[in-house]
Amino acid sequence: METSKTGYQVQSYNVPVKRYCQTLDLRDSPELIAEYRKRHSETEAWPEILAGIREVGILEMEIYILGTRLFMIVETPVDFDWDTAMARLNTLPRQQEWEEYMAIFQQADPGMSSAEKWKPMERMFHLYNT
Repeated sequence: METSKTGYQVQSYNVPVKRYCQTLDLRDSPELIAEYRKRHSETEAWPEILAGIREVGILEMEIYILGTRLFMIVETPVDFDWDTAMARLNTLPRQQEWEEYMAIFQQADPGMSSAEKWKPMERMFHLYNT
């Protein structure tokens, strides 16, 4: 069953959350994109990176792909401060190494942090509850 057409289950939390949506483009190479997907698989993602994401307060992170375009959704507690968390994430074990490891796939300048590479998206529509 193709979940992209049936939907993705989301985590529910006992606290209110907020969501950040960001985008990043990959280099236009089928081989690089395949390798990028592999390196983000459950068996290949570095445990230190996953632990660091949780350590800075991120509850959930999803990355979607269409061609070379990545779209990331990050869910956090309501009191989460993005800038503080990203500054802290940048200092955690292996984070710089991971950024360099991923840079060959991404359309971003060498040495950029995750917070610099991923560009925030503006929500331009929302189906409000009445």
